[in-house]
Amino acid sequence: MTIRAVAETGSTNADMLALAAAGVAEGGWLRADRQSAGKGRQGRAWDSPVGNFYGSTLVRLRPTDPPAPTLALVTVVALEDAVRTFLPTGATIKWPNDLLIGGAKLSGVLLERAGDAVVIGIGVNLAHHPELPGRPATSLAAQGATVDAAVFANVLADSFARWLSRWRGEGLDAILRRWVERAHPVGTALTARLPDGTSHDGLFDGLTSDGALILRLADGSRHAIHAGDVFLI
Repeated sequence: MTIRAVAETGSTNADMLALAAAGVAEGGWLRADRQSAGKGRQGRAWDSPVGNFYGSTLVRLRPTDPPAPTLALVTVVALEDAVRTFLPTGATIKWPNDLLIGGAKLSGVLLERAGDAVVIGIGVNLAHHPELPGRPATSLAAQGATVDAAVFANVLADSFARWLSRWRGEGLDAILRRWVERAHPVGTALTARLPDGTSHDGLFDGLTSDGALILRLADGSRHAIHAGDVFLI
């Protein structure tokens, strides 16, 4: 496992996708002090001031691996473990791969696939967090934890390697168990906004065996959410 650090780049994910196309092997990380074109899910801009963590890694899919989209769950479980190293109270996982502290967003994850390669980009607010109307955010510094980005990178890379190994060796069940342990409790009120523009309010009722969110609606029916944005009510 190697971690390459650069002072600035456009996007660590874009750089890692280029490396994937060139045939680079699984396991390496790229970390930038700053990104000039960082992005989150659905093309949202990701603010990238110096002092936070911005990094990407690469997984080469194998025929025996669990479904590729479940790498999002692997990533957030590994990320929460890494955060807990510096903040013993940890953070709360929100489906599929956000970390929250007191309802405020701490990190973001973006997965992009090219052939047998899945590039995983991670941004964590270590020293700074944005002030966005209606979208509360926080940082480890705001929670009283001073964390250097290079140190965080090493801890995260180790944690990700462990959980990736379990994903491959034990299957998805081990990941799902830890995800639920570290998530908001069953019965938490949520809103799910789906890709077709519809939205549903309901209560969190766990995950399906393939990692989809189960939302229990007011009429008692249970719906599996495979894609969309989820918000705490």
